[in-house]
Amino acid sequence: MNLKKTLIELCELPGPAGFEEIVAGRVKTILEDYMDEAWIDVLGNVIGVRRCGKENAKRLLFDAHIDEIGLIVTGVEEGFLRFARLGGLDARVIPASCVKLLTDPPLYGVISVLPPHVLKSDETKNNFKIEDLFIDTGLSHDEATRLLTPGTPGVMDYKVRDFGENLVCGKALDDRASLVAIIRALELLKTTKLDVDLYVMASTQEEVGSPGATAGAYAISPDYCIVVDVDHVKTPDTKSVDTSMEMGEGVIITHGPNMNPGLTKTVIKLAADKKIKHQINVKAGPSGTNARVIQISKEGVATALLGLPMKYMHSTNEVASLDDMECIAKLLEEVAKTVSSEVTA
Repeated sequence: MNLKKTLIELCELPGPAGFEEIVAGRVKTILEDYMDEAWIDVLGNVIGVRRCGKENAKRLLFDAHIDEIGLIVTGVEEGFLRFARLGGLDARVIPASCVKLLTDPPLYGVISVLPPHVLKSDETKNNFKIEDLFIDTGLSHDEATRLLTPGTPGVMDYKVRDFGENLVCGKALDDRASLVAIIRALELLKTTKLDVDLYVMASTQEEVGSPGATAGAYAISPDYCIVVDVDHVKTPDTKSVDTSMEMGEGVIITHGPNMNPGLTKTVIKLAADKKIKHQINVKAGPSGTNARVIQISKEGVATALLGLPMKYMHSTNEVASLDDMECIAKLLEEVAKTVSSEVTA
């Protein structure tokens, strides 16, 4: 597979939390090339399984979410759209942004913003609030009311592009870049015999509380799970933020209460033994990822968390490294080949 081409294709598809149908359909087609079976469940999760053919084989799950932050129309006022956020849409960075509204065919808009010329000096210092913003579609009030009913979802309308040295920049890298790393791992494993039944879940609605992963993990009932999600890295403006992770320094392996100690130690040992570039992180509380719900599915699931280093998370210009994605893929390959025999509690 072409890592960058697949990433750009998936990130440019619209799939706000709760409305992931378009991207899910494409992911299902991709997984069918690597798995024995792939399907979409009632919550919209795309699930694939590659069976090893051994009786009572352990089940290993790789998870990454496919939803992106977005918005949902709540009403029309003088032709302009009121909206609410789907997930962690950041009101500070979206004024004047382009929006794609998921009508049929799609309609486009701009989040309105007053120019500085008409603002009072104290108003220029105010942070934006979602409830104070509107979407301008250029339509009359009657046309906007007819075409854009409350409940219409939307996403930020930005392209994904090359950026710097083997980086990509754009929307929805959180968390489709992680899913592409999983797909790359499936490619690496294509001719490898496994001792586990390998499941992949492209889960939905992580940005609004992880109901997709909750239901999907319950149905799969895995013995082990590796959740792959994005994680923050240092930039010059993060001196007050508690992070020492760096872009381009490989996969982030996290310790913490959402992560099984035995599986985490196994993953770290594999990364070290196979000379896969990696970083060690600590999350002392809930990880803010699907790991927190998958680990308590049914009787409990031994869960580890891998992070993809990312800059400018939850913006329209998230940045990730193709090299870091390849590190994740190689580590997942090694986990799939060894986890059933090496993990300890």
